[in-house]
Amino acid sequence: MAAREKRHCLLRIRSEYPQFTQTERRVADYILEKPERIVKGTINEAADDIGIAVSTVFRFCKTMGFKGYQDMKIELASELVGADKEELEGITRTDDEAKVTEKVFRSNIRTMEETLEVLDTSEVAKAVKMLRQADRVGFFGCGGSNIIAQDACHKLLRTGLSVFSQADNHMQLMSASQLKNKDVAVLISHSGTTKDVLDVLHILKSGSVPVIAITNLAKSPLRERSDVVLTTVAEEADYRPQILSSAMSQMSVIDALYVNLLVSGKEESTSAWEKITSALSGKRM
Repeated sequence: MAAREKRHCLLRIRSEYPQFTQTERRVADYILEKPERIVKGTINEAADDIGIAVSTVFRFCKTMGFKGYQDMKIELASELVGADKEELEGITRTDDEAKVTEKVFRSNIRTMEETLEVLDTSEVAKAVKMLRQADRVGFFGCGGSNIIAQDACHKLLRTGLSVFSQADNHMQLMSASQLKNKDVAVLISHSGTTKDVLDVLHILKSGSVPVIAITNLAKSPLRERSDVVLTTVAEEADYRPQILSSAMSQMSVIDALYVNLLVSGKEESTSAWEKITSALSGKRM
């Protein structure tokens, strides 16, 4: 019998929370605050506690990708069995510099651990193969994700691949229009719904260009239309917007791709590294 697909109930709820309606947030808050009661109780009890209709709870379960309440309970129970009971404390105005620093680091560590948990390594393997075989690789992102795209280009240049990235959105659209089906595009967007990224995606798909997406757990046009999806996790927290958390997980995924490419193409990477080192040697005192 095939293993049951893990759907990460709590992680998915936290990841998709900003996109929920007010009613969905009431259900989400209840599950996040009282997961044990969900596991031990019935859908009627949950609806009564929240003060909404049973059908609303059921629809929320469906929205999260479950067949129904019972299906969600099973997944939630499996998560709670191995869960770390220690909750990270939020940052408060009374925290000193040492405490704030500690909480930021611990939050980043949890982001990395949760991203590793949801990241499908078979998708990573597919992405590495696609990148290694591509004639050219373009990295695309907007806002904070464009910084990650630039970083990815800077790193993967050392692997011997032909890579590029553009900061300006008009240049991104122009570059995307020139890619062919033997090339690969990597689109980076936490939400997967950013209009500028979706405009690039539309051009890429019209040209049959293979697309690798680095995005979150939530359903989105980017996730649904990409050939390979590398999933990241990021949470909104006090004094720490989601963009900071997503950047940490996105960069870690890029690092994993980079090292895998170095390992899988040692000769090409060594040659590229030596040429880059030689080219930059005159810049050091």
